[in-house]
Parts: sequence; C-alpha cells; structure tokens
Amino acid sequence: MTDPLQRHTDYGQQPLLESEILGDPIAQFQLWLQQADESGVYEPNAMVLSTIDPDGLPSSRTVLLRGLDESGLEFFTNYSSEKGRALLAHPEVSVVFPWYTIHRQVIVRGVAQPTDPAVSDAYFASRPRGSQIAAVASEQSRPIASRDLLEQRVRDLEAQFGDGTVPRPETWGGYRIRPSRIEFWQGRSSRMHDRLRFTRTDGDDWQRERLQP
Repeated sequence: MTDPLQRHTDYGQQPLLESEILGDPIAQFQLWLQQADESGVYEPNAMVLSTIDPDGLPSSRTVLLRGLDESGLEFFTNYSSEKGRALLAHPEVSVVFPWYTIHRQVIVRGVAQPTDPAVSDAYFASRPRGSQIAAVASEQSRPIASRDLLEQRVRDLEAQFGDGTVPRPETWGGYRIRPSRIEFWQGRSSRMHDRLRFTRTDGDDWQRERLQP
C-alpha cells in the first residue's frame, strides 16, 4: 500500500511565461477557468474561501463561484452563517482554485461586500426549486438535533409553498470579491514551479511580478 504522505508527483515542464500571459488578470483567469472546464476538472468553479472569524481565528470552506467580470468574483451564501458573520467582521478574504489534475492553481486576495439585493434576487430565482427550499429551511452553520428535523422542515416548506414562488430569504444573498491580488501558479518538475502575481495599483491598474517557488 502506498503511503500518501510519501507520494511524489512530477508536474512536468509546462511553463508559465510572461510573454504568454494576458495583461489583464481577470481575462487570464477567465481563460484558465475555461481551460480547466474543457480539461474535465471536477467543478472548476469550486473555490476554497478563507475568512477571519469575529474572534480573530481563520476558517476555510468550499463555495462555488457564480459570477466573474471586471468588478470581481461573485458567490452566494447565508448571511447569518459562520462565513457570513466572519465577512461582516472582516471582509478581507482569500480564495484558492485548486485545479490539481491540470497542475494549476489560482489564488485571489480581496475584499468581499454584499451584492445589490437585485443581484441576489435574480440568482435565487434561477436556482433549482429544491435549492431554494433548502436555503429557506437551513439556518446554515447552526446546530440541529437530527437530520430528520431538517428533512421535516423541508417537507413543511414544500407543502407551504406548493407550486408558488419561493421568496428569497433576507438572510441569503450574494457577495462580490474585489480582487487586490491574483496569483497564477503552474506546477513544474522538481518543485521549480512558476508563479506570476498581479497586484492592483492605486490607479486601478495591475502590476505583474514573478515569485520564487
């Protein structure tokens, strides 16, 4: 049996060159995201979101990227959840897109702010009905005595709403992360990885630099 702690993977010699990367890191990220999807990466829009809790301790969890443009990265959650309370206390965040199977990683640092209610309404309305019901039923991150109680709450809500519209809970909505740094990581042999980092300047331009692996 192979010891996973002793595993060594050679990442090959696919380079990440300054001459081949776009000057706009958002556009470059969109390109890599598309390539990850085309390469069969499982849920390429999954990102590990790290926050600082109100008590100053770090927390991480996986959320799904649901919007990406020049204004930032969008995701949706329960505002009263652990991550929601953390974002209220400390809006500074870091997210990681770990695309292991294609030897790539993107790290984004920035500030997360709630989206306009209209954005949250539009996305909530686009969700499958089961996901809408679940968002109403779940007091995310709060303890519950059993799974049966949660499932009963779902059944009660299904009966309550029938075939009607499920309204978006006030405690559920979107966040947009405005990036201040975006790092592109390309795995290479002998741990001599390529790392190119973009940092937003005061003039809202981007400064690029190569980092040592």
